[in-house]
Order: sequence, then C-alpha cells, then structure tokens
Amino acid sequence: MDIVIPLFDRFEPLDAIGPYEILGNVPGATVRFVATEPGLVRDALGSLPVHVATGYAEVERCDVLLIPGGGSHLAMVEDPAFLDWVRRIHAGTRFTTSVCTGSLVLGAAGLLEGLTATTHWAAVAGLESYGAVYTPQRVVRHDRLITSAGVSSGIDMAVRLAALLTDEVTAQAIQLYTEYDPQPPFDTGSVAKAPAEVLARARTLGRSGRA
Repeated sequence: MDIVIPLFDRFEPLDAIGPYEILGNVPGATVRFVATEPGLVRDALGSLPVHVATGYAEVERCDVLLIPGGGSHLAMVEDPAFLDWVRRIHAGTRFTTSVCTGSLVLGAAGLLEGLTATTHWAAVAGLESYGAVYTPQRVVRHDRLITSAGVSSGIDMAVRLAALLTDEVTAQAIQLYTEYDPQPPFDTGSVAKAPAEVLARARTLGRSGRA
C-alpha cells in the first residue's frame, strides 16, 4: 500500500507529520514524501527541514495521495505541472485526501467542483473560489475524496482513513497505540466556540501566509 505526501516549502508540519504517524502504522503501508525535486524542504515554522529523496514526477501511481497545507499551498496552486500530476494520480488512487489548505490544491486541480469540502477556517473564501461548498465539518468524505479542516484535523482524517484501508479494529488499535485521546485544556478549537479576542489573536498568527 503506497501512500504519498507531497511537500513544498513552507508546509505546515503537523499537516504532514500527524497523518504520517497514523498511516505509517497501517499494516503493509509505506508512506513516502515527495517534492518538486529531491532535496531539502522547509516547513512553515522554519526549524523542521525535511530531506525528500523523490521528485513527485517520479511517482506514476499510488494508493493514497495526501496533500498537506500551510503556506506551501500557494506554490502548489500556481504550479500547472503539479496540478496536472495531481489529476493524473487521482485517477488511480483508492483515496485522494487533504489537510487544511491542501483542499485548495484539490480545488485548483478541479476535483472539488460542486462538492462540500472543508479547510482551515481562514481559507474558506479561497476554497469556495474553486467551486467547492465549504462546511465546518472536521472531516468530509465524497467517495474517494476526503478533505479535513485545519492542521490537527489531519490526525482525525488519518484515523478514519486507516479504518477504510484496513478495518475499524485496526484503526482503533492505531489510535490506542498513538494514545490519540484529545483532552484540550481550552474549548476554543473552532471558530464557533472561540471568543472574539481569541479569534482576533489567532488571525495574527496566520498573517505569515501559513494558513
């Protein structure tokens, strides 16, 4: 089972690493990172460079394509060759998925036209500009297409995907092994629940173009 995660500079680290941790524990699965060309790719926070051994053009098919977000999505949506590759790979996947603003990449590739989809709350307008209909759900599935909301939601998506790729007992075992049992100290993890002052502060965190 071949799972491919493309990385461009300024990718949001948890968008990629969260699902990698979950999906890397799926029996029989291999998770590969790919980039524009082999070499170093830098994350949005600046301290987690990843050396990627494979250029995306070398990949002709995979079982799962997972597009992470962050500031990297800006380069992805403006790269016609990459979008062509996404469309070609999607034609043969079991599942094509995204985390955070990765859904804008799927939208730019023409895969979300007329479908409900989710993304980071700060990127709703961008998602809808590609013809998708935004929903605040944490994970949204349409057959082989799965989108997930901001950053940490990629873990939720990956656990659900693990169940689809194997079975629910295996997915639950992976969730237990990774002790994914969220108990956040504050109940401000969505726009619907966050006070105005928290939302205002959160908007300052995204001004770097990460979201």
